[in-house]
Amino acid sequence: MKYSIIASLLLVGSAIAAPHTAVRQERARKRAQGRKGNPNHVIEGPGGVETNNTNVSYSTNWSGAVLVGTGYTSVTGSFVAPTPTTTGSGSAWVGIDGDTCGTAILQTGIDWTYSGGKVTYDAWYEWYPDYAYDFTGITISAGDTIKTTVTATSKTAGTAVILNSTTGKSVSHTFSNEASLGSLCEYNAEWIVEDYESGSSQVAFADFGTVTFTGASAVKSGTTVGVTGATLIDMETSSGSVIVQASLSGTSGVVLKYV
Repeated sequence: MKYSIIASLLLVGSAIAAPHTAVRQERARKRAQGRKGNPNHVIEGPGGVETNNTNVSYSTNWSGAVLVGTGYTSVTGSFVAPTPTTTGSGSAWVGIDGDTCGTAILQTGIDWTYSGGKVTYDAWYEWYPDYAYDFTGITISAGDTIKTTVTATSKTAGTAVILNSTTGKSVSHTFSNEASLGSLCEYNAEWIVEDYESGSSQVAFADFGTVTFTGASAVKSGTTVGVTGATLIDMETSSGSVIVQASLSGTSGVVLKYV
């Protein structure tokens, strides 16, 4: 969700674009180009056991788990803010309609950047195709447990909430009447790590270790569901080497491992 400093000058009402907020249209275009399915891909499951998973795809800029269907109106999950060990950035988020909808995405999460021996974090919210915007009034440190939740109250309205469970501080944003931007389809629930765009190219992607979403669940047509049956997406380089491997842990865990 990081972009050039120009984005920080763009105003929508009183909201200020995050200092390095990505242009979502470009990200979505590259995401669509980058993903390709492979039903016979062999992945490493929990405990290091390789298992054939029939629901695995590849992307060059994101990795995670996606539920595909209809009626998804809320997504939540918690993870520990990672401590990257190489120079670069990354992002972790939950969302509705980031995969197969195409008209809107409701999402929230955090970015991290490791540079000059220091790690910085931003918390943000977004209704694509608008920009992502930084939350104010919340700080994040390495090792903090972050709970992320998005809820669609209609196909053109909803909320994004981030809770720092370690500090007890939470922030939220309410979206209302976003029809002019685009309506949700409520087709997808997702838990993602992403190598986001900055300008016209992806940022240097930091080795973040492992991000594990716990308590991962979604509301589908009024019923709470876990991640069972989700499509897994591995991130790979342009040469085809897997760089982030996704797996499920039980019915409510999504494990994203930098490899």
